[in-house]
Amino acid sequence: MKNILITGGSGLIGQRITQLLEQKGMEVAWLSRSAKSRKSFTWDIPSQQIDPEAMEWADAVIHLAGAGVADKKWTPQRKKEILESRTQSTQLLYQAIEAAKEKPTTFISASAIGYYGFDTGSQLLDENSQAGSDFLADVVIAWEKEVKKIESLNLRTVLLRIGIVLDAEGGALGEMLKPPVAAPLGNGDQWMSWIHIEDLARMFVFALEKTTLQGIYNAVGPNPATNQHLTQEAAKAKGKPYLGIGVPGFVLRLMLGEMASMVLGGNRVASQKIQKAGFEFEHENLKSALFDLFKK
Repeated sequence: MKNILITGGSGLIGQRITQLLEQKGMEVAWLSRSAKSRKSFTWDIPSQQIDPEAMEWADAVIHLAGAGVADKKWTPQRKKEILESRTQSTQLLYQAIEAAKEKPTTFISASAIGYYGFDTGSQLLDENSQAGSDFLADVVIAWEKEVKKIESLNLRTVLLRIGIVLDAEGGALGEMLKPPVAAPLGNGDQWMSWIHIEDLARMFVFALEKTTLQGIYNAVGPNPATNQHLTQEAAKAKGKPYLGIGVPGFVLRLMLGEMASMVLGGNRVASQKIQKAGFEFEHENLKSALFDLFKK
């Protein structure tokens, strides 16, 4: 594979994947709403328009596009955006691939461990565990359903159910460490299945290059941590004060509304399937992962 097309390429994960692929000598183009300074093709999801040359050019597609689930409060309109940004973008890719004379051979899609539900306690979940029944679970179920339609076009298809991505530049870690004092959320006992951003980017490249890989894999590190433990270690790595008294659940619900369920609940998710397929983590240990992120 030489030409790789990425949706959501300008995000933190997309940028890192792009760097890794270009270091390997591959050519990367992004699907964007407007032309970028780098090589790109245009698409418009609401109007279901896409440059027909995109799929003719691409040997493989990495699909990361989707409205951020934690960027804004979950109004009915925002929930609609979260869902449709995933389902409609995937539908558009399906149509473009179906219409292409020279089709890509591989489709790697982001998904999310939100599939399993807001709060599954301490039970260790694998790829065969049942789906949840809340908003995010419904979003992921609908999203994966659209990806499976692409699989029906005889493309090798891999879905990576992403956990909590640890990155010093933003995401969950940035939000946790915004206040002057770091504190757990709720009682702090909820499980957080985390993955270092570097390992996540490497996992997408691994899925692209390992041609025997197909189906659903959890994109989480091998050592989930409780919210309290992760917050405490993050504060230590960042050099911030840590307060062991959790932010009360009712305060979070007042501030965040329904979205509070996402941070008050948690999942303990297994990574064995991707490891058995041959993927090796560089950052298995939380303490060393956080040190790596904040060492600069």
